Amino acid sequence: MKLNFTGITDPGLIRSNNQDAYYIDPEGRFFVVADGMGGHAGGEEASRIATQEIRAYLEENWQSPQLPKDLLMQALSRANEAILQDQQSHPERADMGTTVVVVLFRSPDITWCAHVGDSRLYRLRKSHLEQVTEDHTWVARAIKLGDITAEEARSHPFRHVLSRCLGREDLNQIDVQPLDVQVGDRLLLCSDGLTEELVEQKINDCLKDNPLLKQAASSLVEAAKEQGGHDNITVVIVSAEKNS
Repeated sequence: MKLNFTGITDPGLIRSNNQDAYYIDPEGRFFVVADGMGGHAGGEEASRIATQEIRAYLEENWQSPQLPKDLLMQALSRANEAILQDQQSHPERADMGTTVVVVLFRSPDITWCAHVGDSRLYRLRKSHLEQVTEDHTWVARAIKLGDITAEEARSHPFRHVLSRCLGREDLNQIDVQPLDVQVGDRLLLCSDGLTEELVEQKINDCLKDNPLLKQAASSLVEAAKEQGGHDNITVVIVSAEKNS
C-alpha cells in the first residue's frame, strides 16, 4: 500500500487571519491539523506551536521503541505543555488553545490517530463516509445523552463550546485509537470550518467524485465558502492506493 496526500488551508470569507495550521510529513509518516483559538495572535500561535511540537517529537522519536499509541500521547502532551509555557511567558495569550487531530502511519499493519477537541478525522470507504473521531464538545455530549438531536446541534448556541483542547492545565485525556486503513480508502483530517458549513453527504460527494486529491481538497474548501465560509477551513486528504 502506498499513500498519496495533499493539504490546503483557507481563511474563509469572514475572518482576516487564519488560526488553522497543518503539517504533512513529506514521507507520509504522519499528518496534523490544528485549529487555534484565543484572539488574533493567540489562536495562530497555539496552532503553530502544536503543529511544530508534534512534528518535532514524532521526528525525534520515530526510531524509538515506544509503541505508536504512546508516541502519539507523548507528542500531544508535549504540545500541550509548550502552549502552557508560552501562555506563562506571554500573558496576553493566556486564553489561547487549539484543537488537533493526528494520523500516524508507523507500521504497515496498523494506523493510529489521536485528537483533542473538534477537529475531525473521516474515512471514506466504498462511497461510505464515517466520522472516526468523536468531538470533545458540549453538543456532542448532549447528542450522546439524547438531550438534543444532531440536526439541532448544527445551530445550537453552545456548538462551539469545547470540553477539551490543548493549552489547558486540566487536560487529562487524549483520545488515541487504532484505525483500519485499506487500499481504496480516503482519510480526511479537517478543522470545524469545514464541518460547520457542510453536511456529511456533501463531504462524501466531494471526496468520492474528484479522482485527483488536490481537486477534492479544493472542492471541499470552495463548497464550504459557498455556504458562508464563516471560519478558517483546513483539509488534509490521504489516499491509500495499491503499490505500483
